[in-house]
Amino acid sequence: MIIKKSVAFAFYTLVFAFCCRVEAQQVKKIPHIGYLGAAGYAATESARIDAMRLALRELGYIDGQNIAIEYRYAEGKQDRLPALAAELVRLKIDVMVVSGGEPTIRAAMNATKTIPIVMTGQGRDPVKAGLVENLARPGGNVTGLTNFSRELGGKRLELLKEAVPKLARVAVLYDPVIPGTAREVKEDLPVAAHVLGLDIQPREVRDAASFELIFAALNKQRPGGIYVPGGGEVMNANRKRIADFALKSRLPSMYNSKESVAAGGLMSYGADLTDSYRRIAIYVDRILKGANPAELPVEQPTKFELVINLATAKQIGVIIPQSVLARADKVIR
Repeated sequence: MIIKKSVAFAFYTLVFAFCCRVEAQQVKKIPHIGYLGAAGYAATESARIDAMRLALRELGYIDGQNIAIEYRYAEGKQDRLPALAAELVRLKIDVMVVSGGEPTIRAAMNATKTIPIVMTGQGRDPVKAGLVENLARPGGNVTGLTNFSRELGGKRLELLKEAVPKLARVAVLYDPVIPGTAREVKEDLPVAAHVLGLDIQPREVRDAASFELIFAALNKQRPGGIYVPGGGEVMNANRKRIADFALKSRLPSMYNSKESVAAGGLMSYGADLTDSYRRIAIYVDRILKGANPAELPVEQPTKFELVINLATAKQIGVIIPQSVLARADKVIR
């Protein structure tokens, strides 16, 4: 009887140990996704992140159950990006999703040469930036989306000119520290402006204190409109301030993001980032199933949004032509 009990005890001990080992293996196998955000706080990107999480859920991944997502935000402080990227790498994540432009992606690339990095599509052409070898075959551990957001400057100027046909001079407010934005303002916009018969007046915004001086200068020089390419926390954190100035000065304004139009700006045109974040989930899924990021083509945008604030147009005395309104994806009244 004692022998039987000993055998039974030994048997259950082995079963218990086996179960514990299996359970440990199962926990270890839960994929870990690292999310590195540069633009701001979690609340700033909540709608986009929700779109990504919903798309992951549709693919069978539920955060906290069979997948874990670690979030890190630089809150607009670029010097924090390397440390945050390194922290995610130390957590042994399986994929790093990067929200932000070239500096954020480079911080991730410097932190790891092996963990797949998925771009969310913000920033300039990744081939020109040297982030990937080419769009069809990235060649390294970086893939994802490219929205060519700063390649759309010419189109934005064109739409602003269509909305305000008498427009002649446009002040361009930009952060010169952001490589892609500086390149757009110095190289791309002059070419587009020449074709459209516009005179662009670049204004560098290096910090929040710069705005008062710039606004005072614009009040004296009176441009016909304002264009804000975006990029960088200084511009993002002050989008309401810029929109308020344009509104108060009765200046038509064009932006790269619909958030600025919601804040009171006149128009925005760019890739639909919410749609892009849904597509990010497809990359994550394929990589977790064994796909090599070096062989996953970088996708270009398929959906763009033209957003117009008619309430703002009325307040500044601008009548948007029907030909422009008809192309709007969203109209704020």
